[in-house]
Amino acid sequence: MSIVIIDLNLGNLKSIQNIFKKAGVTSIISSDKSAIESADKLVLPGVGAFDSAMHRIKELGIQELLDRKVLQEKTPILGICLGMQIMCKRSEEGSEKGLSWIDGEVVKFQFKDSKFKTPHMGWNFVFPKGAQNKLFEGFEEGERIKFYHVHSFYVRLTDQSQVRAVTNYEDDFCTSFQKDNIYGVQFHPEKSHKYGLKLIGNFIDIQ
Repeated sequence: MSIVIIDLNLGNLKSIQNIFKKAGVTSIISSDKSAIESADKLVLPGVGAFDSAMHRIKELGIQELLDRKVLQEKTPILGICLGMQIMCKRSEEGSEKGLSWIDGEVVKFQFKDSKFKTPHMGWNFVFPKGAQNKLFEGFEEGERIKFYHVHSFYVRLTDQSQVRAVTNYEDDFCTSFQKDNIYGVQFHPEKSHKYGLKLIGNFIDIQ
């Protein structure tokens, strides 16, 4: 199995590669078109600004290739944090158009209670929802599972049936979505110890 972690030069990609290694699978970090072309699964990570990530995709000249791999060939892809966000149409954080694989937008947290601050940072409970929830398969129903978050913006979907997990930070927000072969998580599985390892294992097992 060939798993390619797409190198946008945004974030610590080695830690993502390490969690795949712990799960028993070798992955490569690359932005090379031939590596992406031959990948059985893709990971789209990122930390930082929405526009920076989209500029980098354009600089690398890989958007058309990614569109074909994801939308036509149905290659499973996991977006992590910023990688999840750029799968959507647009963001309040910038002016660039997103990949538009998911009908949704990225919005900034707005709180009524001043005790809530941005970024939303640290461990928080994640509540899986929906049937056929492959990323969260094997997690016990009602199990109090925690993942590590660091973000000031979150995804708001048009189709709520694509939400696969929510987290509460004053209000519930989408912390994971799925549309066909496209998976996104707002949290960082690579920083989430046993829960992150289990989720990555589930992604590896997706056919």
